[in-house]
Amino acid sequence: MKKKQNEGKSKKETGKGENSFFTFAFYLLLSLISGVLMGLTVAPVGAWFLAWIALAPLWVLVVHKSNSYLEAKKQKPFLLPFTSFGVRQSLMGETPKTALAHFYLLPLLWGVGYHSVALFWITGIHPMDWLGVPWWPSLAITIFCWGFISLWGGLFVILWGAVMMRLNQSKPWLRVLIGTAVWCGLESLWSSGSLWWSSLAYTQSPHNLVILHLGQLSGPNTVTAAIAAFNGLIAEAYLSSTPRRFVNKYLVLATGLFITLHLIGWFLYSQPIAQPPAAALKIGVVQGNIPNKIKIKPEGYLRAITGYTSGYLTLAEQGVNAVLTPEGALPIFQRNFGDTPLFAAVQEKGVVVWVGAFGEKGRSYTNSLFTVNSQGETTSRYDKSKLVPLGEYIPFEEILGKLISRLSPLDEHQVHGAANQIFDTPFGRAIVGICYESAFPEVFRRQAAAGGQFILSSSNDAHYSAAMPFQHHAQDIMRAIETDRWSARATNTGYSAFVDPHGRTLWISGYNIYQTHAETIYRRQTQTLYVRWGDWLTPLLLGLGVVSWFVGKVF
Repeated sequence: MKKKQNEGKSKKETGKGENSFFTFAFYLLLSLISGVLMGLTVAPVGAWFLAWIALAPLWVLVVHKSNSYLEAKKQKPFLLPFTSFGVRQSLMGETPKTALAHFYLLPLLWGVGYHSVALFWITGIHPMDWLGVPWWPSLAITIFCWGFISLWGGLFVILWGAVMMRLNQSKPWLRVLIGTAVWCGLESLWSSGSLWWSSLAYTQSPHNLVILHLGQLSGPNTVTAAIAAFNGLIAEAYLSSTPRRFVNKYLVLATGLFITLHLIGWFLYSQPIAQPPAAALKIGVVQGNIPNKIKIKPEGYLRAITGYTSGYLTLAEQGVNAVLTPEGALPIFQRNFGDTPLFAAVQEKGVVVWVGAFGEKGRSYTNSLFTVNSQGETTSRYDKSKLVPLGEYIPFEEILGKLISRLSPLDEHQVHGAANQIFDTPFGRAIVGICYESAFPEVFRRQAAAGGQFILSSSNDAHYSAAMPFQHHAQDIMRAIETDRWSARATNTGYSAFVDPHGRTLWISGYNIYQTHAETIYRRQTQTLYVRWGDWLTPLLLGLGVVSWFVGKVF
């Protein structure tokens, strides 16, 4: 009986059970399905709990298939009929090259499944008639963008799989440690660039606020590490199991890790939030609901001026300290502010307003948020530093600019804001995120470390379906928790919202409607471990992984 159990275990670990094309086709399908399940964790489905099991199938398959590749390399070469070439071949009939290609298909399909589902809202940019792009070219651009970001996500997982292949003969605990560390390292590398959105961490927002509080320790990679490690332990529990016994030490470790991490999160979540009256700040938001197709036309400009002026006056009558408007609320340059009725209203009512508009930078322009004080003077400016590739700028424009028509509605070039900006207001220093920047935690962390006391998030998600702005709101929730700050969010068409430092949504707007709302938030000067030290966990895990790997090699 013991011999049969060992045989079953051997097949599971070495992959020798892969003896047919249909078996491998099933592996590919399983990898794709598990990636799709991970994609269902976010809006519009929001099945966040699937994140805790959706990576485990890929983990198992990668271990299986890496062994198949190594078997092909170890086989003695034999001569093919009528040739003089020696070919190495695995028991499945694969050569090393085909086995390697088959191996990389597994993480590729998982990554494509995850990102194509999670980011399906990208297809909402079609049709781009508001930019004057014809229907068919618009469809082509949309498919290209969706396909590119899906394949880009697949490449990310391929790199992770390549490292896991090197660990196929390592002890299970070492695979979990290094596999988790590498995943976090790759997310850090990816988020340092321009194209970033779907970390494992955001699969838990906004539903699992308890686990999101781990972000206060070392940022979103703390949550990513928790999800990756749990999935890894579940996978190793399966790989180490026998036909009659699945419960083993790795399953026990997975259960203990899950409970412990949630208890730590619960402790952080249950901390009281001080609300001293002296720190109170009543902020109003105006959701203008201006469709992008008319936004830069005279009709859209008139509607914006009327809507934001009316909303400002309504909120001023409610006794707010300041009013926040969305990204690009006024499609004009700063130099033209004084010609608008909104600024006449500011001089009359004396209530501060934060205006989304365009700034000038040489012969180019910036997407900016301006502070206009009670006298109607512009006293501070924040320029958006993280621009949307293809949507707001063209990467490698000197090469691609001749091939891709720029999608910006203005003739000038939009440029990045500086990475070290601060935003002072009459109420103290604020943390600003304009639209896409919500996906980049370092933008918020740096401003919090520099003394930012509350978050102002200004966005325009009007191109997409309701799933995208809800995911955007989920990103802002994570930034509020990580920095321990209150957050006010104004958007063009939804969802505008107010969030407390525990990530609880105090109010959220409707979608595709004009709306105003006022809420009291509180300025805070606390500093979480993440704000003070940044992401210290990822280099720690990578360092432990490297040391453990070398020690295992030597001893």
